[in-house]
Amino acid sequence: MSDKNRSEIKFLVELDENRVPEKLLWSAKDGGVELEESKAIMLSVWDSKAKESMRIDLWTKDMPVDEMKIFFHQTLVAMSDTFHRATGDEKMSDTMKDFCDYFAEKLELKKQ
Repeated sequence: MSDKNRSEIKFLVELDENRVPEKLLWSAKDGGVELEESKAIMLSVWDSKAKESMRIDLWTKDMPVDEMKIFFHQTLVAMSDTFHRATGDEKMSDTMKDFCDYFAEKLELKKQ
């Protein structure tokens, strides 16, 4: 495979002495991102042989709880959009978005 047909995304995790993430950096040169700092990463990978997802969920020890709630809400909304694009199932996508609205309401997240 030539380099023209490859794209690389990298994550760098700096750990403290107890192996707790202190700093998360990511790069995606094709997207113009080079060592950008983040406070949290959620990554899911599908294992088609085992028919299960594998996940990596990381956040830095200084990630504020209020930002984590917003991060989760935005991730859930994005997942409902991705689900609709991937499956075309509008009814379930709408149901997922209803849950996202409920989630935001219960956490008292204000729309910005």
